[in-house]
Amino acid sequence: MNANRRNLLLGAGAVCVGAAAQGRIAQAAPNATGSVARPGKVRTPNGWSLPHRMNAGVKEFHLVAEEIEHEFAPGSVAKCWGYNGTTPGPTIEAVEGDRVRILVTNRLKEHTSVHWHGLLLPSGMDGVGGLNQRAINPGETYAYEFTLRQHGTHMYHPHADEMVQMAMGMMGLFIIHPRAAEAERIDRDYAILLHNWALHPGTSRPDPAVMQDFDLWTFNSKVFPATEPLVARTNERVRIRLGNLSMWNHPIHLHGVHFLVTGSDGGRWPKSQWRSEVTEIIGVGQMRDIEFIAVPGDWAFHCHMAHHTMGPMGHDIPNPQGVDQSALAERIRKVVPGYMPMGEHGMAEHQTHVDSGHMRGPENTLAMMAGQGPFGNIEMGGMFSLVKVRDDLAPGDYRDPGWYQHPAGEVAKRVSADPDFGRPVRRGKPANAKSDALPTPKKSGHEGHH
Repeated sequence: MNANRRNLLLGAGAVCVGAAAQGRIAQAAPNATGSVARPGKVRTPNGWSLPHRMNAGVKEFHLVAEEIEHEFAPGSVAKCWGYNGTTPGPTIEAVEGDRVRILVTNRLKEHTSVHWHGLLLPSGMDGVGGLNQRAINPGETYAYEFTLRQHGTHMYHPHADEMVQMAMGMMGLFIIHPRAAEAERIDRDYAILLHNWALHPGTSRPDPAVMQDFDLWTFNSKVFPATEPLVARTNERVRIRLGNLSMWNHPIHLHGVHFLVTGSDGGRWPKSQWRSEVTEIIGVGQMRDIEFIAVPGDWAFHCHMAHHTMGPMGHDIPNPQGVDQSALAERIRKVVPGYMPMGEHGMAEHQTHVDSGHMRGPENTLAMMAGQGPFGNIEMGGMFSLVKVRDDLAPGDYRDPGWYQHPAGEVAKRVSADPDFGRPVRRGKPANAKSDALPTPKKSGHEGHH
């Protein structure tokens, strides 16, 4: 087959590759040494970039859709679906103008496809099963081949039984680097995919039928404190690429700096469009790039939806705030030995009880709050991580540098243990013991009648 005919066929649609043909494609012409080329320069925390082979001038990648065993954090392991053994699947990195061929082998027990989210390509390569191509049946390998006509942060995911397959973890990042130099040099380039999961207590498979009441909110399919920190050297320029394939919008907030929003689904924006923020909403199906100059310290990086920075928790339960549960607890303990009531004065005690072993949760379920810092419990989970910046970090060193050593006089400290300390200015009426007797407004049932 000549090159023109090959391009014509591959450009028309994703092609099913038989076993013999697959061997020819994969082995025809790797690189000069026959080895796999090194992956690119983006760091995917808790993840990895997929190596490629050069085959007759084409960068060739190979994805395998399969059931995997995935750990969200120590104590929670599930049977998920992913690519090449992980969720998210490996990050694909290439350069604007590259010709790429992506082989997709289906080791699932149902058909699948792959949509290249945000990429400009021929209709037959867009990956919508039944519309642009035949579905990839179990055991089959398909080839997608196209030329990259853009740069920026993009994603890939199935477009076949999408609700189930994405809920089970099938997704990944597709980074296209510009052929020309960046407008500003990037020293550290991170990529994070946002997702949500419904892993019911004591179970081992995510529930794809849940639409809102998720209990795991993840950065690259990990929850805090298992999320890998983002490290940098002081004054380095850091970019964080964010893609959202969850079912919620996420206001992502970074402490310590005002970052610039510099790119989106359409690539890096002209500098005239860059804007300064401290929180950026990443909508469902969207990508955003943020950049900042690193300043020393340990800085929280998280979704600002408060429940998205928590671990699994019970929903639709009575509000225990302000309720003395001691008498009820004694009665419950006769039926459920070891039962401990919480929530009368807030939920901060939860982590202390769990960490000390006083309160054992359901099997294969994480605590609602977790994480130990240098000053005590961090009381976070879910979409929470840390940006760690140090003066003495070597270029290219991504190891966790440990906790920040604050300069003298730069840590908040206690000045009194007296709750009546000082002369604070107040408005309104502070609650007191008699506040519990306040009547609860009741409706007569006739509102709105005239």
